Parts: sequence; structure tokens; C-alpha cells
Amino acid sequence: MRANTRASEGIVDPRRPETARKEKPSMLVILGLLAGATFAFAAWALATGFYTVRPDQRAVLTSFGRAIRTPGAEPPESTLSEEEGERYRYPTIASIPPGGPYFKWPWQKLHKATVATQSADLTWDPTKEQSTIEAVTKDNLTTGVNGQIRYRVSEHHLYPYFFGVRSPLEHVMGYFVSVLRERIANFTDPKGQGLVSDEEMGETEEASTELSEGVSINDLRKNLPLLNQFMEEQCLSTPERYGIELDAALITEIDPPREVDHALSAINSTRNQVAADISTARADAEQQITMSKRAVEIARNNAQAEVAPLHELARTLTDIKREAGPRGLSAYLRNMRLSLLGRTRRIVMNSDGFGTTADQGGHHA
Repeated sequence: MRANTRASEGIVDPRRPETARKEKPSMLVILGLLAGATFAFAAWALATGFYTVRPDQRAVLTSFGRAIRTPGAEPPESTLSEEEGERYRYPTIASIPPGGPYFKWPWQKLHKATVATQSADLTWDPTKEQSTIEAVTKDNLTTGVNGQIRYRVSEHHLYPYFFGVRSPLEHVMGYFVSVLRERIANFTDPKGQGLVSDEEMGETEEASTELSEGVSINDLRKNLPLLNQFMEEQCLSTPERYGIELDAALITEIDPPREVDHALSAINSTRNQVAADISTARADAEQQITMSKRAVEIARNNAQAEVAPLHELARTLTDIKREAGPRGLSAYLRNMRLSLLGRTRRIVMNSDGFGTTADQGGHHA
């Protein structure tokens, strides 16, 4: 009666053999599914867990989104100021060198970066298309700047490159362009190459400044290597900021608008002509000064040659008078007159108001 009642109520007795046979296959299915999932997970982990790193690459692993640190590693020497150092203080993470194969767990993620030197145009911008970079010079002239930069990922600053900013190269290009525009806006010729120096002008300060200031775009064109060197020095902090090291800055073109180019050519021609005229006048003046100095030196030598015998005679007469007295001096003068009379051809003597002229042979006139 009780068994019939349970059967009528739809209740299955687990002690009955047919019920045990029905439950056993369901457990086997569950165990098979678990085994298959485990095998598939292991196969997937083995298939995707091994990786290699090329010679021009460096890799970083993250576990559950956290980069693996290097305990006890000293950070590289910083070039940032104290304020910037607090803002860009990044941890030192472990870098995976080239080689392999390496293994990573499924909960780890691999980040690779190429450390080879690459190049990019100054006009590169993922947000817009542009053919040149506009910059305003010191004389309020809008110019177009073109060029390239060479860069590479810094091996010692991989954390800011992978995790510091979303697009490191875009930030580096923006930083470079902003520094470049600021430099162009305040650039002056460091050599101070004016037409005339301040000492040679000898005039007011305003006139000297007007000639020496010049046109800033000409100064920029003449000093492109200096501008490139300045940009490289200003970008020494980019590895600590964005993880990208600037290798070289190559600014190749600084062009004004077309309507201004002709005016600048005329200005350059005029300045070159004025500089040539000043150089010619300076050379002529220097030549005249040199000739005058030589003429004065020659006249001085001639005068010294004429005065030297007189000084020698004066010293001789002084010595004779000091050693032999007035009589000795009179005798010396008489002897000198005799030798002088022996070489004369005509003698004019005045005596008692009468004048006679005698030749050397004794003939009187």
C-alpha cells in the first residue's frame, strides 16, 4: 500500500535499483565536463603562455593589472626639478630582456615595446592632418616649420611609457612643439651680428639697437644647428615624463608666407649690400691708416738719422771741454776748421767793412 501510494504520488524511492542507474550517468557527465574544461584551460594556457622577445624589443609583465616591480633597484639619475620630480615619480619595474621562450600565466598580460631608434615628422598628430607647424617669430611673423625627430623608448623608464600616459609619442610631440614655438617666439641671434658694433657706432643706443636687432626669421635660418641643440637640451626630461628618449631634433625648414618672402629677400639684399659697403669702407680706412703709420715711421727715422750726428758732435765737444778745458776746445775747433778749409772752394771774409772773395787756389776777386 505504501509503495503504491508513493508511486501514485510521483515520488521515486532512491533505494530502488532503477533510480540508482538513472543518477549514475548524470554524475559521469558532470565529471566529464569538468575534466574537459580543465584540459581545455590547460591546453589554452600552454598555447598562449609561451612567448619570445626580439632583440629590438623589451617586455614587461603585469599580474592582475599590476606591473612586476624590481625590489631594491635604484632609480636612474633625475633631470627634473623638485616639483616635477614629485609629479613624475614612477616605480622601477622588471624588464624582460631579449630571448625566450618565456612563460606567463593566464592571469598575466605581456606588454612589448620596440627600443630601436625611430623617426617621426613634426607634423605628425593623430587628431588632425597638417602639412606644417605654425609658429610666430619675435617680429610677429607667422612662419611654417618642418622637420623630424628621432626617438626611442627608454629602457630605464618603461613604466611611464606603458602605464603613465595613453599615447606617449603624442605627448612627446606636443611637448616638443610647444617648446619649439616658445623658443622661436623669443629667439634672437646669440652672436649679435649687426651691421656695425656698438663701439664703432659712437651714437645713441636706439640707433645701434635698430641696426643690430635685424629680422628674427633670418636669425633662425642662420642658427638652425643652435636651435636643434637647444631643443635636444630641453627634451632631456622626456624619458622621465613619458618614457621616450629624444635622440635628435632635425628642424629643416623655416619658411615665411609667400607674400612676405619677397619682402624678406629685399631686406636681405639691402642688408648684404650695406654690410659690403661698410666692409669696403672699413678696409679703405684701415689701408689709409696703415699707410699713414708707415709714412710717420719713415719721417721719424729720417729725422733721427739727421739728428744723430749732431748729438754725437755735442757729446764729443762736451767731453773735450771737460777733459782739456777751453783751450783744448779752441784747438779742436781750429783743427776742424783747417780740415774744413782744405775742402772748400770759395771763402768769403768780412774785414773792416770790405768783402773779398778768394778761390781755393789763392786767387782773389
